[in-house]
Amino acid sequence: QVQLVESGGGLVQPGGSLRLSCAASGSIFSSKLMRWYRQAPGKQREMVATISSRGTTNYVDSVKGRFTISGDNAKNTVDLQMNTLKPEDTAVYYCNLWDAGTNTNYWGQGTQVTVSS
Repeated sequence: QVQLVESGGGLVQPGGSLRLSCAASGSIFSSKLMRWYRQAPGKQREMVATISSRGTTNYVDSVKGRFTISGDNAKNTVDLQMNTLKPEDTAVYYCNLWDAGTNTNYWGQGTQVTVSS
């Protein structure tokens, strides 16, 4: 059974920074995608950033230049460094792992990020 545990959310002022971390445990294929999603109140969940097992990254346009995703494929961990945060970044952030070997998606429990003065 695969479990994802997130940490690092909180309250920050506009322009500030936060770092989210996610650790996955269990039986996981070496080929995978690890992603961060977010969901703001009244909005659909959106993909924020993705990193492949080869280290290829992708970002939604609204966070490019401000957020950086990084990961350790062997340790099944992924981080999201968020800089220059804006009120519109306020959301619950979810860690996601797609296991290529089993074609299965796994989700963390979510961590709240609030950007407010």
